[in-house]
Amino acid sequence: MIIEAVKRTLERTPPELAADIIDRGIMLAGGGALLKGLDTLISHETGIVVHVAADPLSCVVLGTGRVLENFKQLERVFSGRSRNF
Repeated sequence: MIIEAVKRTLERTPPELAADIIDRGIMLAGGGALLKGLDTLISHETGIVVHVAADPLSCVVLGTGRVLENFKQLERVFSGRSRNF
């Protein structure tokens, strides 16, 4: 199911972002990044290099904290619903 979700997401990705993903690869973060072999499987199934964050469990919460600290500057990247945050 994870692989199918990744493939669907890549299919729906705008071309300019897809080009960046192909050039730089996919970064796995969070608890799912710790699933043994997931990075290799995603890379094999998509043909895209996959990286695992150095500290996948902490990077999600640290990134969320940075977004909250800079919410006004980043507000334009959120959908209409998120603007009511």
